[in-house]
Amino acid sequence: MSAVNRSTEPKRYPAKPQPGDRVAVLSPSAGLPAVFPHVYELGLRRLRDEFGLIPVEYPTTRAADAHPRERARDLTAAFADPTITAVLATVGGDDLITVVPHLDGEVIAANPKPYFGYSDNTNVLAYLFELGLVGYHGGSVLVHLGRPGSMHPATAASLRAALFTTDWYELAPAKQYSDEPSDWRDPSTLADEPVMFPSDGWRWHGPQNRVEGPVWGGNLEILGWLLQAGRVGPNEAYAGHVLLLETSEEIPSDVEVFRILRNMGERGLLAKFSAVLVGRPKAWDFEQPNTAEQKREHTEAQRAAVLKVLAEYNPDAIAVFGLDVGHTDPQLIIPYGGLARVDSTARRITVHY
Repeated sequence: MSAVNRSTEPKRYPAKPQPGDRVAVLSPSAGLPAVFPHVYELGLRRLRDEFGLIPVEYPTTRAADAHPRERARDLTAAFADPTITAVLATVGGDDLITVVPHLDGEVIAANPKPYFGYSDNTNVLAYLFELGLVGYHGGSVLVHLGRPGSMHPATAASLRAALFTTDWYELAPAKQYSDEPSDWRDPSTLADEPVMFPSDGWRWHGPQNRVEGPVWGGNLEILGWLLQAGRVGPNEAYAGHVLLLETSEEIPSDVEVFRILRNMGERGLLAKFSAVLVGRPKAWDFEQPNTAEQKREHTEAQRAAVLKVLAEYNPDAIAVFGLDVGHTDPQLIIPYGGLARVDSTARRITVHY
């Protein structure tokens, strides 16, 4: 087995909160706490009772249609407040790309804090990355803290470690998973645990090697938008990094996944990554309630699309599929800009929180 490849250094890790601290709870994307207050309140209660943190809301946290400038004002204010020790997004959405230009980068860089979010929050995580700061891909007050029945133990353990510790954390494949959430429109569903399905675990491809590097990536659809908007740095800035990919409840086709990654390959970006970590694709939604066989076909088609692109543009990369990251339950937290070790010989993945 080769030595660890330390081709690049991680971004700056912000100081961590401690139980009893005040943390900002914001809706920089969709203002769903205004639409589903019962789910949101459950998430807040667990943040207080199970994690010992004091949630602090801002004017747009429960606002359904806040202007991007207003949401950016609140996010900047949360970083600027010395009594706030972490920032958690309530949920994702689809327009954070319009919020980021209104953020005050100087204020945020001067007051670094752990930021937790995924999906549309890829916009903020990539922005923090450009500022030289580590963020955290995962954590959602509504989706994961507000999970029906109880928080999934693997989610809670990963979130707790990411919030409160500064050390290596080994990821492990879940034995069961779910991508079929309860209907938030019906408050009675919050009492019942989600239906879980057997997991196939991780699937490894590529050379036998061990690599280490900072993580970059996130939700694939958002990465496509960021590339179109010119908000991705020069290719060399990602040399030796670990690429994180996951897809949303919009269930993009394997053709769309292939084209986004192919474009990254044509740009010369895809070849820079030493490893690619792919989350289990979400393959069910209320508007597309796929059968078990349809979900399996979607997952296999997406994996084939990613492998086809890698074979053309980065055949030496380690690729791991089926991780519990992104739009899945349980959800493991990934340090965005922080270090990940990917060992294809031992088939282990560890991340540094």
